[in-house]
Amino acid sequence: MSARFASYWKGTNNMDQKTYDLGLSIRKDVIGKEFVEKALSTADDFTRPLQELVTEYCWGACWGREGLSRKTRSMLNLAMLGVLNRPNELKNHVAGALRNGVTPDEIREILLQVAIYAGIPAGVDSFRVAHEVIKSHTA
Repeated sequence: MSARFASYWKGTNNMDQKTYDLGLSIRKDVIGKEFVEKALSTADDFTRPLQELVTEYCWGACWGREGLSRKTRSMLNLAMLGVLNRPNELKNHVAGALRNGVTPDEIREILLQVAIYAGIPAGVDSFRVAHEVIKSHTA
């Protein structure tokens, strides 16, 4: 575990500002500015370290890499979140995937894979969440 990552769990934050700023920009682009600003503005002493960790490591250090397109990263996230049966995160990432150019047809195909490899209940829940988001974005 890196010293910076460990610092989040020890209550000290040695955040890399450049990576955090990159992550913040990507996070707002993908998840939506309003959602991200609300998450950050409502963070308190208990939740702020998680918000900073997510922004720096997930969005800056991982999503900020050049090896995969945002569309591909979105597609991977949909599959992983569906398999993990995380409907709240899946909802946010379906909207993000649509912003990143993933089509509803592609989302359907990804979630069919989820149903086969993670089980029908995970697939059914994932379809329910995705359908709601897709309908709200195309209305």
